[in-house]
Amino acid sequence: MTTTAPGATRRHYLMCEPRFYTVSYEINPWMDKTRYTDVDLAVRQWRTLRDTYLDLGHRVDTIEPIDGLPDMVYAANGATVVDGVVYSARFRYPERGPEGPAYQKWFADRGFVTHTAAQVNEGEGDMLVVGDMVLAGTGFRTDRAAHAEAQELFGRPVVSLELVDPHYYHLDTALAVLSSDPGDPQIAYYPPAFSAGSRSVLQQLFPDAVLATEQDAVALGLNAVSDGQNVVVAPAATDLAAALRERGYTPIPVETTELLKGGGGAKCCTLEIRPAGAPTGD
Repeated sequence: MTTTAPGATRRHYLMCEPRFYTVSYEINPWMDKTRYTDVDLAVRQWRTLRDTYLDLGHRVDTIEPIDGLPDMVYAANGATVVDGVVYSARFRYPERGPEGPAYQKWFADRGFVTHTAAQVNEGEGDMLVVGDMVLAGTGFRTDRAAHAEAQELFGRPVVSLELVDPHYYHLDTALAVLSSDPGDPQIAYYPPAFSAGSRSVLQQLFPDAVLATEQDAVALGLNAVSDGQNVVVAPAATDLAAALRERGYTPIPVETTELLKGGGGAKCCTLEIRPAGAPTGD
């Protein structure tokens, strides 16, 4: 059976403009601190991404960037928000440590219920909501114990997935949620990024998933953002875009090449805020 896109729903995103963006340390294989980074280009690409969401009818809030936290632009790592409850990030590397409290404060100041993580986790980088469940990555950044903590907090099943390739150090670099419809959840993923057991789990849960090619993966094409119909994707991920069209989705290419130097694309820059009482599906 070949699934088709179920239709778009309005989303609420949090983003952080990369005014202080640079690559001043190396904590993933994409980062090279000897390579020039163009902050003005990063800002332009980020603004194009933000404007794309606005043009699609989505709501975008922003958090003020903090000088000395160049990776704060990767807002998806800052927290996981389900049913209006905020599970704070607790970063693996000290260089990113202050980002967790900064994002948590943003939510607390706006009346959200926040939970300070006891376990190491990197927000939506490793926790992706698909229908009524949460797919949770581990292996490089997020501790498996955080999966249990999230399950208790959100009251949703959390499925652990082992990442084995350091280039795909977060789950959202190797897997994209296309539809969160509980009746027909749909994903795309790159099988070589996962352990054999995790590939088997994904095959059982999502037998009709889109399987990304190596070309898609190396462009961080799976670091994509879907509203259930429109999928914001890296322009170089042409195989993925073609597969999405076949399923009835509308791929929207948005260039984030400068931000890729830090190891992130569209999804890394986009934290979804799921309010209490909001429908789960697309």
